[in-house]
Amino acid sequence: MKKVKFSFFCQNCGHQSPKWLGKCPSCNQWNPFVEEEIRSDPRTDRSEYAMSEAPLSINAIVSDEKERISTGMAEMDRVLGGGLVGGSVVLVGGDPGIGKSTLLLQVLSRMARNNLKVLYISGEESAKQIKLRGRRIGASSENLLVLVEISLENILQQIKAIAPAVVVIDSIQTVYSPVLSSAPGSVGQVRETAEQLILLSKKSGIPVFLIGHVTKDGAIAGPKVLEHMVDTVLYFEGDSGHAYRIIRGIKNRFGPTHEIGVFEMRDNGLNEVSNPSAFFLAERPEGAPGSVVAPSIEGTRPILIEIQSLVHPTNFGLPRRTAIGVDHNRVALLVAVMDKICGLHLSNHDIYLNVAGGV
Repeated sequence: MKKVKFSFFCQNCGHQSPKWLGKCPSCNQWNPFVEEEIRSDPRTDRSEYAMSEAPLSINAIVSDEKERISTGMAEMDRVLGGGLVGGSVVLVGGDPGIGKSTLLLQVLSRMARNNLKVLYISGEESAKQIKLRGRRIGASSENLLVLVEISLENILQQIKAIAPAVVVIDSIQTVYSPVLSSAPGSVGQVRETAEQLILLSKKSGIPVFLIGHVTKDGAIAGPKVLEHMVDTVLYFEGDSGHAYRIIRGIKNRFGPTHEIGVFEMRDNGLNEVSNPSAFFLAERPEGAPGSVVAPSIEGTRPILIEIQSLVHPTNFGLPRRTAIGVDHNRVALLVAVMDKICGLHLSNHDIYLNVAGGV
């Protein structure tokens, strides 16, 4: 019987160490190491990893930009660069309860209405719970298939048997492979399951959405290599106190990065906002002091945003500087310039700055 080998992995970046360390030398995070089993029985049959039999001339490869698959949502297509590319893997991250599952269920519902067979795989909700959410957002189609499963082997078998046009995995942290004894969501499990799903996507040409959890720092949980393995990384952002949601492209091998799509959360799900400028400025009172409209470029889209400010004499020895939506260091620099050059004595004033809409 082979001896089981263990090693320590950083749960933030995936760095491997033979012994426990208090601080990760790769990402400089404190206390991130967890002991996990190293796979000691690698697969002997490596034929499943073969992508093609021989090299091809780049001129002989047939590819057409028009082959992209539309998601049925213009804002989502904009962020993806015009639609889904066959065999691409898209990682979607966001805070808990922000609407990641709702967004992708709506995407599959739109695609199912266009006579495309799609598959939604969930490891976090039961089929009845998904049905209730689908009824609320109007997701009803024979082409929309739902599978509740966390076993990687069963998921791969179902995808091969059904051959859907698009697959959604909700979420990658819940998928479990028996090849490793570590718990679902660990660095080893996330790396192994993502590797197998990406391999299947590339060989079959089926686009795959992976929903990922985020850490308290806002980064996608799991090894950092996961973001390098996938083709596209999207972050779904928003404020719990507002109805708007923004999906932002961080990485995209098939389109522009830092493109954004704007949605509004309503009772019937997420509705697209085709004119974000009007949406962000709808509640702005005209002639209000401390409010100014400024243009901003997000990706390839110009957006008008409202910047609100409040300056008030401080009651304490140290003035307060609060900035929401703007870099705090940049605000400190501008205040210093106005104090020194413009003669505005702001050293004894509290300054509050806010970007309406949170773009």
